Amino acid sequence: MHKVFIDGAAGTTGLRIHERLNSREDLTVITLPEDKRKDPQAICEALNAADIAFLCLPDAAAREAVAMVENPETVILDTSTAHRTLPDWAYGFPELSSEHRAAISRGKRIAVPGCHASGYIALVRPLVDALLLRKDVVPACFSLTGYSGGGKKMIAQYEDDNRSPLFSAPRQYGLTQGHKHLPEMVKESGVSAPPVFCPVVGDFYSGMEVTVTVRREDLTPQASLDVIRAVYAEKYTGPIVQYVEGADEEGFLSASALSGVDRMEISAFGTDERILLVARYDNLGKGASGAAIQCMNLSLGVEETTGLSL
Repeated sequence: MHKVFIDGAAGTTGLRIHERLNSREDLTVITLPEDKRKDPQAICEALNAADIAFLCLPDAAAREAVAMVENPETVILDTSTAHRTLPDWAYGFPELSSEHRAAISRGKRIAVPGCHASGYIALVRPLVDALLLRKDVVPACFSLTGYSGGGKKMIAQYEDDNRSPLFSAPRQYGLTQGHKHLPEMVKESGVSAPPVFCPVVGDFYSGMEVTVTVRREDLTPQASLDVIRAVYAEKYTGPIVQYVEGADEEGFLSASALSGVDRMEISAFGTDERILLVARYDNLGKGASGAAIQCMNLSLGVEETTGLSL
């Protein structure tokens, strides 16, 4: 029986991870009493007693938690941005390559990808690897997300009966082009510059739709819409990430289509001159806690879909 501890279990991601662990008979969850939940000594003991430790914390607290771990067998899965670009941490998106999958399976330090970054990297990396997308391009990317991605504070704002009317319409953010996911988007995509990134939060609880726009001049001569679709179809065969032909709903694409599930759908639309690359998933699923559980399963050597809703 493997022992699991969630540091930050009261947050949105931590709660979702705990929900997915409830039905697992191969795991036991280490739970701290309420009065010890923020006690450093109690947290330290729990971290070192665990086989798997999830960190659902702000960056600074995640770094502090990692420094507490002295048990060489404890596997840390960090959902913060603190360790995603460090060379000695595995990047937790196994579908990107066999090297990513192997690093997750054998690693003791695993960084769970950011929600926006997951879709962007899933779309861009295969095209760079296949020599279809130039490495020196500056892609344009926009991302629609449910408000649960903002955590408890944003959830409370959106679900407040007396909220501002401004919350009823989509709201763009990340206006300074300094979004915290940009460093991992550069490191893991294979493109040399960060995208011009436009994240938008909408008045729906969960779901995510990341779109990267590609022009003819961004592509190598051998690239076309059909070739790009073929690359995706060969690479993403599921069960968690899968290419879907004709994924639209009569010409529309809903950002909440995969709310509540842990898979990701990859599609491509447009013409050879102007192409839309689209990833749809749940910001709390493959964009957060679902991805964390998948990484844990690989680390434990069990079927990677165990405990996931697909």
